[in-house]
Amino acid sequence: MIIRRRLTVGVSILLATLTAGLGSALPAAADETPTKAPPKVELVLDVSGSMRTRDIDGQSRMAAAKRAFNEVLDAVPEQVELGIRTLGANYPGDDRKVGCKDTKQLYPVGPLDRTEAKTAVATLAPTGWTPIGPALLGAADDLEGGETTRRIVLISDGEDTCGPLDPCEVARDIAARGIHLVIDTLGLVPNAKIREQLTCIAEATGGTYTAVQHADELSGRVKQLVDRAAEPVVTPVATEGADRCSKAPELKAGLYTDREKIGEHRWYRVDVRPGQELRASVSVSADRAVNNDYGVLLRAVTVHGREIVRGSESGTGRTDAISSGLRYPKPEQDAEEDGTEPPAETVCLQVSNSFSAPASVKTAPGMPVELTVDLVDAPDDAADVAAFGLGRGWWLLGVLVLTGLVAGLLTGWISRWRIAVWRTN
Repeated sequence: MIIRRRLTVGVSILLATLTAGLGSALPAAADETPTKAPPKVELVLDVSGSMRTRDIDGQSRMAAAKRAFNEVLDAVPEQVELGIRTLGANYPGDDRKVGCKDTKQLYPVGPLDRTEAKTAVATLAPTGWTPIGPALLGAADDLEGGETTRRIVLISDGEDTCGPLDPCEVARDIAARGIHLVIDTLGLVPNAKIREQLTCIAEATGGTYTAVQHADELSGRVKQLVDRAAEPVVTPVATEGADRCSKAPELKAGLYTDREKIGEHRWYRVDVRPGQELRASVSVSADRAVNNDYGVLLRAVTVHGREIVRGSESGTGRTDAISSGLRYPKPEQDAEEDGTEPPAETVCLQVSNSFSAPASVKTAPGMPVELTVDLVDAPDDAADVAAFGLGRGWWLLGVLVLTGLVAGLLTGWISRWRIAVWRTN
């Protein structure tokens, strides 16, 4: 009996020891789970002498940039590591060789101390040259290390003044490193040469170019780009639309890029199964000088040419990108008599634009097009606008006609009643 008790006690102690060991090991294993590296962003600011010019909402370009930086620094997501680099901020002289080396990291890439970063930005004053190429090389080096997404946001008001180092070639070399680095550019002056250079830099790495002429536009766009760095990266798929639906490429859910000439129509095909809703959106970027007043049209059409739904948007020349979208829900259908699923419907998507440009503007290559296709479950609730088909316009038109008819009848009846009462009295 004593032996059995001792054996039982020994087994209990052994089990308790093993349990404690496992308990302490599990958290350690959990701690060893690799965490995703935070995305890195570096803001590269042109501080050359031309930034003194007062043409942004009555203030200097430098003042507008400082205000934008302060607003952006307040809104940087916690998971983003951010740094700041300047170009043309320190050398005021005429020695080109020295001026073209004038780029410096103002705030290191890492967890953000907002007060320290704002203090550093407040000390900046327009000074020297515009070495964009060297600044991009420096920013790429600042962002090296670790497996994460990287983004450079370049804000400039002029062309690079430090050739023959072409900043566009620098951007291509950076892209060839394969370090997942995107360069977005913002131009503060609506100049054709500046636009061409900044567009080339952005396109070399899959980034975007935006012309901004107001302080609110500047801060809003920089915030948007910094926020985008924190979002999961979706690699767009290059495709080529056709001139008719029958020849169009078949697209699945995803993000696609294409190019469309001024005034061109491009077609794509999407199969929508019963019980699914097609959601599509398109953005066309005016990457060259175009005339004011333009539009973009996105249509969903059957293979027989009947329009299902459309989305359109117009612009006045105050932005470089214009977008439109549409939704098309396909109701559920019963299975066939032999038990097979009902077939999918082929929907033709047409992307059109009404841009125009002076004769001197090149039409090739076409303007960048970004097309998003998503297939989700169709809505079950009739309160959903798409379930009613209001996106097609007919239901809304019917509701308005019925409302007008009822209002007219009531108004007429009330008027006749008031006249009858007046005559009686």
